[in-house]
Amino acid sequence: MNCNKAYQVPPWWKRVGSVWYRHVRVYNANFFSNTITPFLEPLILLTALGIGLGSYLEDFEGMNYVLFLASGLIVTTAMFTAAYECTFGTFIRLEFDKVYDGILGAPISTDDLIIGEILFAGTKGFFFAFAVLIVGWLTGIITYPLSIMAAGAGFLCGVMFAAISMFITSAVNNINHFNFYFTGLLSPMFFFSGVVFPIDNLPAALRYFAEMLPLTHVVRISRAFCVPGGLKIELFLDLLYIAVFILFFGYLAVKKLKRRLIY
Repeated sequence: MNCNKAYQVPPWWKRVGSVWYRHVRVYNANFFSNTITPFLEPLILLTALGIGLGSYLEDFEGMNYVLFLASGLIVTTAMFTAAYECTFGTFIRLEFDKVYDGILGAPISTDDLIIGEILFAGTKGFFFAFAVLIVGWLTGIITYPLSIMAAGAGFLCGVMFAAISMFITSAVNNINHFNFYFTGLLSPMFFFSGVVFPIDNLPAALRYFAEMLPLTHVVRISRAFCVPGGLKIELFLDLLYIAVFILFFGYLAVKKLKRRLIY
């Protein structure tokens, strides 16, 4: 009886958690160099775009431009870090370091592995979003108490872009091809999702296009937590979009990467 218990497969949450914990340990091995960037990047962007350009612009959506920009950067930093983690990071672990071969040697399934990767990217998204919030608080740009909840939008953003990035990775055979994903999709999304300027300023056709972009919905949620009276019932539609997006691309990522990992 005791021998059988010793060889029982751990529950799914422990298996997924072990993958997540493995990545956390690796990340913390270079903690200082890994954590200085999420504080410096928003500070540079807010100084260059917000303070420099913002002095020439009128208030946007009832707030000054620096706050408008900062509330959007909370989730864009989560987008880029999750996308990088689940493209370049995943590809290197898969093709070069052969990390997954060792992980799958343990009682961990491919589903556990992929879900653990996505959750770790979501955790990094939360951390990077929280770093932007800290910069916003220290500089006095963000003052609304509920703004701390915007870090949750960073987690959702990280999970969402981790799912689509893992799906992209499942179809890529050359690491250089990720440049098309970042330059052709993520960078334009940064400008057309209401981060730098309101999407209401776009032509009608582009407004419909902007509503289709996943970043638009997490930006709207993040900004709602950063200003008084920002929370509205319509945000549930944004949450629904995010949930469907995560489930759809998460399913595709698991299905395609499972085939690649096994065969």
